[in-house]
Amino acid sequence: MTSRPPSRPATGLLTDHYELTMLEAALRSGAASRRCVFEVFARRLPEGRRYGVVAGTGRLLEAIERFRFGADELAHLRGVVDDPTLDFLADYRFDGDVWGYAEGECYFPGSPVLVVESDFAHGVVLETLVLSILNHDSAIASAASRMTSAAGDRPCIEMGSRRTHEEAAVAAARAAYLAGFATTSNLEAGRRFGVPTAGTAAHAFTLLHDDERQAFAAQIAALGKGTTLLVDTYDVPTAVALAVELAGPELGGVRLDSGDLLVQAREVREQLDRLGATQTQIVVTSDLDEHAIAALAAGPVDRYGVGTSLVTGSGAPTAGMVYKLVARTDDDGTMEGVAKRSKDKASVAGRKYALRRRSASGVAEAEVLGVGVPPGDDGDDRELLVPLMAGGRTVSTATLDDARQRHAASRAELPVAALRLQRGEPAIPTIYEE
Repeated sequence: MTSRPPSRPATGLLTDHYELTMLEAALRSGAASRRCVFEVFARRLPEGRRYGVVAGTGRLLEAIERFRFGADELAHLRGVVDDPTLDFLADYRFDGDVWGYAEGECYFPGSPVLVVESDFAHGVVLETLVLSILNHDSAIASAASRMTSAAGDRPCIEMGSRRTHEEAAVAAARAAYLAGFATTSNLEAGRRFGVPTAGTAAHAFTLLHDDERQAFAAQIAALGKGTTLLVDTYDVPTAVALAVELAGPELGGVRLDSGDLLVQAREVREQLDRLGATQTQIVVTSDLDEHAIAALAAGPVDRYGVGTSLVTGSGAPTAGMVYKLVARTDDDGTMEGVAKRSKDKASVAGRKYALRRRSASGVAEAEVLGVGVPPGDDGDDRELLVPLMAGGRTVSTATLDDARQRHAASRAELPVAALRLQRGEPAIPTIYEE
């Protein structure tokens, strides 16, 4: 699970026009060299959500190291920015430091999930790249976490590739695995990130053959008796009986993809047990989300396949994170906190340091943010910010499996109320200390 994606060119054009025009103006004014601190945070969680999950950090660090302006990009920008700016971009290499929450960590409103320290010129052009990766992957991981929490010890299968952009599908599979999904249907996610892949057959395979007997026999011959057969193309009880007849009690599983899944799962479980296939698993799919998974907990379901709701964030397709300048040096070199003061979008000036305040028994009680200085540790707290890049080079050695374990541990320390699917306030408050 530690394999890295193959090297792919990164274009500096994965950014917004105004970032480069800001850069041009700052180079002209002389302010581009001022040391700055940018922070990524969400002002609020999606409505009703009790926690979020940081995801995409590993992808982001690699993207920052590859963020370049080659000859084609510079040619496109001629006329967009002036020649001195083009010269700066031609030599662009991010050379600053990055801190952040470990990938997989839970976050709350105001959490400084990423801190970028550099001069203005090198930091400002990363805004769109940073937000596009973190907002997408964190939204998917946050939804996936709710689903795996609802599923308990029953595995979840990610199968949403056909419901989103082809590259978003790969990132979504990675984020879902981080948040506890067992496998993905996406083969590129398997190649690029080492996510375990799985899959058997769709209705088209059954319809290709003259009848279900031929289709099931062909699938068993190719994939073995441990395969999972799709049994709702025509009549479910007939298909289940046929599946057990052909594969015997060694049949791995049957999949239900339509109808009242809870009722059908119970009926199919009774039928399988009567036929002696007591170990055959029942897999359910069909537009599942965390609420449907929770409702199916009362049924004899062994695995859940989730598609559309997962890759669209289950109603929250973005994490709502922003990238804000929170501190910069004055003319005399003194670092000064700065903040936006506009109505409804005010931010807190100054670099943040974060602790997860915990009870003596290890249950999270608050997100404590020190402004300008680290907050006081009462002895049970856990530091949240870890070094990710130094001098433009990645220093984090965390793998996707590390992120998966981090998420399991982070979610486990939240209060029980955090795992409720009903709408509610963030599971713990955010407290600022100066």
